[in-house]
Amino acid sequence: MEESSCGDIASGAATQLEASPPGKDVNILLERSEGTNSLSKDDDSLLHPGTQTQNSEDQSQQDLTTEQGGRSKSSGLYFSDGKCRIDYILVYRKSNPQSEKREVFERNIRAEGIHMEKESSITNSDVIFVKLHAPWEVLCRYAELMNIRMPFRRKIYYLHRRYKFMSRMEKRITRFRGWLPRKPMKFNNDTLPDLEENESFTAPFSQQRIHHFIIHNKDTFFSNATRSRIVHHILQRVKYEEGKNKIGLNRLLSNNSYEAAFPLHEGTYRSKNSIRTHGAENHRHLLYECWAWWGVWYKYQPLDLIRRYFGEKIGLYFAWLGWYTGMLFPAALVGLLVFLYGVFTLEHCQVSKEVCQASTIIMCPLCDKYCPYMRLSDSCIYAKVTHLFDNGATVFFAVFMAVWATVFLEFWKRRRAVLAYDWDLIDWEEEEEEIRPQFEAKYSKKERMNPISGKPEPYQAFTDKCSRLVVSASGIFFMILVVIAAVFGIVIYRVVTVSTFAAFDWALIRNNSQVATTGTAVCINFCIIMLLNVLYEKVALFLTNLEQPRTESEWENSFTLKMFLFQFVNLNSSTFYIAFFLGRFTGRPGAYLRLINRWKLEECHPSGCLIDLCMQMGIIMVLKQTWNNFMELGYPLIQNWWTQRRLRLEHGQKVMASFPQWEKDYNLQPMNAYGLFDEYLEMILQFGFTTTFVAAFPLAPLLALLNNIIEIRLDAYKFVTQWRRPLPSQAKDIGIWYGILEGIGILSVITNAFVIAVTSDFIPRLVYAYKYGPCAGQGRAGEKCMVGYVNASLSVFRVSDFENKSEPRTDGTDFFGSPIQYCRYRDYREPPDSDEPYSYTLQFWHVLAARLAFIIVFEHMVFTIKNLIAYLIPDLPKDLRDRMRREKYLIQEMMYEAELERLQKERNEKKKHDRSHHNEWP
Repeated sequence: MEESSCGDIASGAATQLEASPPGKDVNILLERSEGTNSLSKDDDSLLHPGTQTQNSEDQSQQDLTTEQGGRSKSSGLYFSDGKCRIDYILVYRKSNPQSEKREVFERNIRAEGIHMEKESSITNSDVIFVKLHAPWEVLCRYAELMNIRMPFRRKIYYLHRRYKFMSRMEKRITRFRGWLPRKPMKFNNDTLPDLEENESFTAPFSQQRIHHFIIHNKDTFFSNATRSRIVHHILQRVKYEEGKNKIGLNRLLSNNSYEAAFPLHEGTYRSKNSIRTHGAENHRHLLYECWAWWGVWYKYQPLDLIRRYFGEKIGLYFAWLGWYTGMLFPAALVGLLVFLYGVFTLEHCQVSKEVCQASTIIMCPLCDKYCPYMRLSDSCIYAKVTHLFDNGATVFFAVFMAVWATVFLEFWKRRRAVLAYDWDLIDWEEEEEEIRPQFEAKYSKKERMNPISGKPEPYQAFTDKCSRLVVSASGIFFMILVVIAAVFGIVIYRVVTVSTFAAFDWALIRNNSQVATTGTAVCINFCIIMLLNVLYEKVALFLTNLEQPRTESEWENSFTLKMFLFQFVNLNSSTFYIAFFLGRFTGRPGAYLRLINRWKLEECHPSGCLIDLCMQMGIIMVLKQTWNNFMELGYPLIQNWWTQRRLRLEHGQKVMASFPQWEKDYNLQPMNAYGLFDEYLEMILQFGFTTTFVAAFPLAPLLALLNNIIEIRLDAYKFVTQWRRPLPSQAKDIGIWYGILEGIGILSVITNAFVIAVTSDFIPRLVYAYKYGPCAGQGRAGEKCMVGYVNASLSVFRVSDFENKSEPRTDGTDFFGSPIQYCRYRDYREPPDSDEPYSYTLQFWHVLAARLAFIIVFEHMVFTIKNLIAYLIPDLPKDLRDRMRREKYLIQEMMYEAELERLQKERNEKKKHDRSHHNEWP
C-alpha cells in the first residue's frame, strides 16, 4: 500500500520553485553537459537530459533498450525514473511566442502539487512534450472535492425465494441449455478474466474515512481514466495570467499556447502473443481483441471495459448504439417478412395481373412532344415491383414501426437507468459550468450575482438575447429556403430531362426515360446534400456563436439542434416532395399546370409514385451510409498512413519503432472538435430515415441493421487505433438527442399515415373493393373483389384535345398501326363525351374522404397506443428499484457500523491509556 516515489526530477523542481520569490516568473535551469544551451524562454528545467537532440537512430535505440525499475524507459507510460505514471500530456512548440503564459501556467500547475517532466520530440526538436503526474495526496484531495465515488465494500446479492415448481422448471431449462452452444455472443470470462471489474458498493471519496475504502495498492486505486480526469479538472482551474478570466487549459489551447493536450493510450493495441494464452498486455489491447477486432463482430460489446477506458459519456454512446442495433433486429425481421409477403403474393395480385394483361389500354404520353404513347402492359415490371412494397401488410408494418419507436425509447430509458446504477451515475450531478471565454469577453462590462455561487459574473441583457435569437432564427429560415430552392432545382431537372431521355438514341434509355430521370435525379440530389452539409456546418457554427451561449453545454445544445434541423431537412426534402407532391398537382392532359408557363410538371409512373419513393430512399440510404463509413474510418486511416509514411521516409523504421507512447499518440488524429456529435448525428438521421417513410420502404430497417453492425466495429476501431485517447468524462444520458428521437417518433406517425393514404394505392383499392367492385355492398374485400380496378382507376382523354405544347410528335401509327384517338391517364374524371367533360367523378370524392378519414383514424389510434405503452412501461425496472433501496440501506448500515467500530476502538485505546497513566502513581 505504499505510494511509489517519483524520482528526483519533479521533487527537485518543486523545491527550487518554492525557493523562488513569489509573483516573479523564474526559469529554473538544471546543469547540462558542455555545449548544451537553454532551449527557450520557457521553464525547461524539467526537460529530460539527453532528449533535446534525440534525432539520431543510435540515441533512440539506446533509449529503447534502457530499463529502470523493471519498466521500459522508452515505453512512454512513465517518467524517466520509471516510477511516476504519466497522467496527462501537453504539447507546445518552442518557437511559439506565448512563452510567458506557459511559464506562469506551468508554475501554478506545480504549485498544485502536480509533478512535471519535459521531453523534446524525437522527430522535431521544436516540439516539446510536457508530462504530468498527480501524486497520491493530490489525487485524494481532488477526488474528495469532485465527489468521485470509490469502492468501499463488496456487493452482497440475495436470491429471491423460489417455489418448488419454478425450481423444477429452471432445472429442466438448464438441462436443455446444456445441449445448446453456451452463449456464443458473450465473452468467456475465464479466457478474459480482466473483462469486468468486481462489483462493489461505492461512496464519495473522503480522506477522513479513507480507512473505509478498499485500497490494495495506491498506484491502482484510482483508475487511469479517473487520474486523467482529475488532472484535467486541475488544469481547467489554473491561472496563466493576471486577471479574472485568464484561467484554464481550454483558453491556452484556443490561443495556440499549447498545440495539443490529451491523456495517453495504455500502450500498444497489438501483440505477438495470443490473448487467450498470454492474456492482454493492457486495457487498450484487450479492447482491440474483444471489441474493435472484426472477428468479434457478432459478440456483445464490453460496455464496462469501454466505460473504464473511455469514460461514461463514450460508454453511453456505444451502449445506446448497441441497444438501437439490437432493437433493429425485430424491425428488420418484420420488414423482411412484409417484403417476402409481397414476393409470395405477387402471382395472386389481381392489380398487377390486370396491368400485365392490359395490352389494349393505351396510356397518354408522360411528357411534352417527345414522349410516345405506351401500352399499360409495358409497365408490368414496375407494377410487380410496386406490389413488393405496397401490399396488404404495409399498414400493419407502419403501425408496428410506430409502436416499435415508442418501445425502443421507453426500454432505452430502463436500460440507461440500469447503466447509471451500475456506473454510479444515479446521484451524479454536473458541476456548475464555467462561462465561455467568448461570452466573458463580450459581456464583461455588465455583471450580476450568480444565484448559485454568489459571485459576480458577466450578464447578457434580455433584449440583446432576444435580438440575437431572432437573427439566428431568421438565418435558420433562410437556410431552409435554400434547401427548398435546391429541391426546386431538382424538380426542374426532372421535368427537363424526362423529355431529353425520351428522345434519346439509346433504346434502353428511351424506353425507361422516367426511371433514368429518377435515378440520375437521386444521384444529383445526393451530391447536393453532401455539398450543402458542408455549408450548413459553417452556417450553424456562425449562428450559434452569434447567439453567444453562456456555457459550453448551452452552446453544444444550440449547435446540435441547428445541425440536426439543417441536415434532416436537407436529407428528407426531396423525399417529402416525391412522397406528397410528385404527380399531385400536374393537372390533366389538355390542361397541364406548368412551371413559369413553360415546363409541364412531372407525372407519376402508370404504376404509381411509390416506385419513385422506393428508389429515392434506397439510393440515398445506401450512398449516405457508404459515404459516412468511408469518411469515418477512411479519412483517419489515410491521414495516419500519410503521417507514418512521412516519418518513415524522414527518420527510418528503427527510429519509428523507438517512439515512446506520447510520440505515437501525438501522431494519431485528434478526436472530432465536436466530440460525439458526428456519431450521434449520423445515427439519429438514420433513425429518422428508417421510421419516417418506412411504410414505403420496408427494407429500411434491414439496411440500417446491416450498417450498424459495421458501424459499431468501425467506431470501435477508430477510437482504439486511429484517434488519440479522448478525455474520459461523465454523463447521465445522451442529452438533447433523446428529445430529438421523441420528435422523430411523433413525426413518423404523421408521415406514414400520409404515405399510406396519399402516396400508396391502399385507400383507392379499399374504396373500390367495398363500393365499386364486384363485391360492393357485401362487406368483404379480397383479390376477387379487385377485378376491374385498373380500368376503373383510369380516365379517358380525347387526343384531339391536346394543347399545342404537349401534343406528341407521332400519332402512334408507328407503334400501333393506326392513329390513336383516345388515351388513358391516372385520375377519376368524366369522359370527354359527358355533360361535364373531364370533371371529377363521385369516386374521386369518395377516395378523398376515405383518405382524410384514414389519416385521422390512423394517427389517433397509433398515438393512443404509443401513449398507452409509454404509460405502462416504467422508467425504472422493479428489480433495479429494489436493489437501489437495499443498497442505500446497506450503505447506511455499513457506515454506521464502521463509525461504531472506530469509536469503540478509540474508547478502548483511551481506557488503555488512562489505565497506564493511573498505574504511574504510587
